[in-house]
Amino acid sequence: IVTVNCARLLKADHHATNGVVHVIDKVIATTTNTIQQIIETEDSLETLRTAVAASDLSSLLESEGQYTLLAPTNEAFEKIPRETLNRILGDPEALRDHLNHHILKSAMCAEAIIAGLTMETLEGATLDVGCSGEELTLNGKPIIANKDVLATNGVVHFVNELLIPDSAKTVFELAQESEVSKSTDLFRQAGLSSHLT
Repeated sequence: IVTVNCARLLKADHHATNGVVHVIDKVIATTTNTIQQIIETEDSLETLRTAVAASDLSSLLESEGQYTLLAPTNEAFEKIPRETLNRILGDPEALRDHLNHHILKSAMCAEAIIAGLTMETLEGATLDVGCSGEELTLNGKPIIANKDVLATNGVVHFVNELLIPDSAKTVFELAQESEVSKSTDLFRQAGLSSHLT
């Protein structure tokens, strides 16, 4: 699937006497802002703006190149426990891994993302793309709230749920999501959960 500034190419290579015509499915708007400028001006990305500033990723997001940012909205940050959020925001390494897990190495418009695709993030992990009806899913969840916000150096999709990589989780959080969750409960009952967090 070929896109032009996130407009889908419907028919290509119509030759005319004075050139070539390609038919697309929407009007292409002028794009002037970088990904960083979109973060700075969008009210629903206020928490992300703070996180990006704390992680020193702003230089990457305003640099030349082509990236895809899966931008967590304020709503996405509100869904996780305050204790977990404060821990990630207070740990520069975990915060950087967390944000890099929301950035893809190339610009991917929604039209060009095919279900069954595995996409690699800057953090080094992968995201599985699928579909639920007409909605795209990431790791099985239809969490894309707003898609195809174009920037001069890529594209932004707003997501309403955080994608937290394993590298930004504590041992306790990883264990709770795995086959050893019962063992985790025993550690907690024994008063040893602080060692896992």
